[in-house]
Amino acid sequence: MNIAEIVMTLIVSVLLIVVVLVSVAFFTLLERKVLGFMQLRKGPLKVGFLGIVQPFNDAIKLFSKEFVFPYMGNYLLFYFMPMMGMFMSMWVWLLIPYIFILFNFNLGVLFMLACMSVSVYFMMISGWASNSNYAKLGSLRGMAQTISYEVSLAIILLSLVILMGGFNMMEFTGYQEYVWFFVFIFPLGMIMFTSMLAELNRAPFDFIEGESELVSGFNIEYGAGGFALIFLAEYSSIIFMSMLFVVMFLGGMTFSIVFYVKLMVLGFSFIWVRGLLPRYRYDKLMNLTWKFFLPISLNYLLFFFSYLIFICNFISMN
Repeated sequence: MNIAEIVMTLIVSVLLIVVVLVSVAFFTLLERKVLGFMQLRKGPLKVGFLGIVQPFNDAIKLFSKEFVFPYMGNYLLFYFMPMMGMFMSMWVWLLIPYIFILFNFNLGVLFMLACMSVSVYFMMISGWASNSNYAKLGSLRGMAQTISYEVSLAIILLSLVILMGGFNMMEFTGYQEYVWFFVFIFPLGMIMFTSMLAELNRAPFDFIEGESELVSGFNIEYGAGGFALIFLAEYSSIIFMSMLFVVMFLGGMTFSIVFYVKLMVLGFSFIWVRGLLPRYRYDKLMNLTWKFFLPISLNYLLFFFSYLIFICNFISMN
């Protein structure tokens, strides 16, 4: 890479992060509006036209408030973990194949899995550094849930990697030029969507913040800017997971307007599921991944692997 390409990559990276942050703001407004209409109310109305400025007012309010530290908490970890979580949720955005290829390399899928796995530590350490039993319990729940569903998520990704024969994110678009992966491996697509809900601790799998017993989970002691950063990291991960699903199962094609329509439909489905379904039971959540999702995704992985071996043997014989 020459100097001009490096400068262009840095500029586009900064613009991407700004656009993601703005999209997170409007996604929170969309969620409040949709949930409001599902509950026969209006949602934010007063600030700006139909409440369109409400997310920015909330951000100004949160970042201008005093940051309160819990007594006997771990000061440095409590302060820096939300920033690190936010940084990690932004970092994975650079791997999606856009018109401007940012950091495209041959092991992009593995790097994305590594980033998603590391984000568990920030959640766990945030709950531990708060020195609160409720925060600790919420972080332990979230850690067990995230690690459990990451197994099936990783196996689904590896199944598609075996199907394509490479770890590069750019290859998903080429392999789905005529038919989407979602069409002929529909069960894997549905397992992927459910695993995304559990991975992001979204309803009906939001045990990390069970209001009846934990109030808010690992972030119960956070307020002001720390809470805002955790909130931004969570919602940027939701939009990223929606984009990842579209790239993997719904054709990719990031340079077309249809891609962003599919992205918005999938993001809306996250909100729709939250408004539609009650919270699941925790033991059923663990049974779901270990006794149902894991065997099905493993069977698909073995099927694709045996299919690949059969094709290789067939080509070598001819």
